[in-house]
Amino acid sequence: MQDGAKYACVDGIWRFISAERQVYFSVFMDEYQRVRQGEGRTRRDPQYYRNLPFSDSSGEMTEAWRIRAVSFKAFIREVLAPLEHGNGEPLKCLDLGAGNGWLSNQLALRGHKACAVDLIMNDWDGLGVYVNYSSSFLPVQAEFDNLPLSDHQCDLVLFNSSFHYSVDFQTSLKEAVRVAKPQGKIIIIDTPVYHSPQSGRIMVMEREEQFFQRYGFRSNTLPSENFLTHSRINELSETLGIEWRYIKPYYGIRWAVKPWLYRISGKREPAAFYVLIGVLTRSG
Repeated sequence: MQDGAKYACVDGIWRFISAERQVYFSVFMDEYQRVRQGEGRTRRDPQYYRNLPFSDSSGEMTEAWRIRAVSFKAFIREVLAPLEHGNGEPLKCLDLGAGNGWLSNQLALRGHKACAVDLIMNDWDGLGVYVNYSSSFLPVQAEFDNLPLSDHQCDLVLFNSSFHYSVDFQTSLKEAVRVAKPQGKIIIIDTPVYHSPQSGRIMVMEREEQFFQRYGFRSNTLPSENFLTHSRINELSETLGIEWRYIKPYYGIRWAVKPWLYRISGKREPAAFYVLIGVLTRSG
């Protein structure tokens, strides 16, 4: 960091969030963890975490992890494997919104240098889970928009089902561009994408109402952008000099026909999920 402040490594996790920012994020982090507990994400069996994303031994979030596994395989096929074949050196990978660190674990198992970044540090769904893995990666508590890294050092900057939590997509991507190597790639995985922004806004209202009914709060204290649209992606591309390639994983026939079923029933447009591969088209 260049602000002159001192930061600590506690229980193996580097903590780069100031006291003021801890206060800013406190309600969001508390509500987020309460939702995750309500979803049954409190496993502490090491093998459970090691099996992710390919198997959910808890049975609580089987469909969600099936989607993560399909997306991860698409990422390996389209991004990681080609880079591995063309590069004899380990890749430096930044896992943003790492959660329990499963992606960093998988990258480390393949011989790469991974850094897992998140706000949440608990030992059941946050960075503290790192102790359950046999691989070695670096857990860091930090913000998307203020990464404790020097310029141009990452081969891959990955938003791991997390980009939609950003309060300003342009700011978060600008920071990702800063830490990426000129030939590096920025990857956005499993963030909802819509054609119509109205569909995205309706999705957010539906989710907030569900949270309110179940938990008594809407979980909206952090003013996240929540979703992408194709026009927003194009806008970010032009502003930041990122050329995007869309990879659409096949999640099964039910997902494939969902847009048609929603259209027939008059419901809002369902979200699409992609592996978005960003390549820098101008030097930083």
